[in-house]
Amino acid sequence: MKRKLFSVVFSAFLASFIIVSCKKEKPVTGESNDVVTAKDGAQFTVDTLNSKVEWKGYKIFKSESTSHFGIIKFESGDVTAKDGKLQSGKFVADMTSLTSEDLKKDAAQMEKLNGHLKSGDFFEVEKFPTASYEITKVSPLAEGDYNTVLDGNLTIKGITKPMQFKANVSVKDGVVSIATEPKDISRKEFGVEFQSPVENGVIKDEITLQINVKALEKK
Repeated sequence: MKRKLFSVVFSAFLASFIIVSCKKEKPVTGESNDVVTAKDGAQFTVDTLNSKVEWKGYKIFKSESTSHFGIIKFESGDVTAKDGKLQSGKFVADMTSLTSEDLKKDAAQMEKLNGHLKSGDFFEVEKFPTASYEITKVSPLAEGDYNTVLDGNLTIKGITKPMQFKANVSVKDGVVSIATEPKDISRKEFGVEFQSPVENGVIKDEITLQINVKALEKK
């Protein structure tokens, strides 16, 4: 009877060990933008006066195309670097600062366009006053015009999508500089659905974004 009881208990223990062993987490492969890179290096703070997002939008007519371009300022941001290499970063853009640059000479038209872009037709900044980009993976790039590939999550109007940028990154003398490639994104993927009447032309879905960041080491 004791031998039978021992056999039952041992079998139960063995089964439990096998189950626990099978439930071990799979190793992180770096293929998912849910995994944030290490943050054990030196901390840097984004210099909001010398950092910005440059944007460009397009409107197509029957015989010509026009574009508007401008900037968005940063509200805040932090960067981590170690041994001269970027590790991670998160940048928060102040959407209320969105403005066009091409209409600087026409204040009335600039104010009209800025108001339209900030309205519910486009970025609805009263409800969504910030947008952000969080780096989740940093990879070196050996060829081409850029030295780094950034994988991360871009959030606009409360909608988050994975987004990859090529960039030139420099970590030197207490300063981190990041300048991404001009990147076309689909505005409709972020809930910006407005379309003008056909007689006034067609607004393209693509918006070009370029991120320029200067971050200073925390003392």
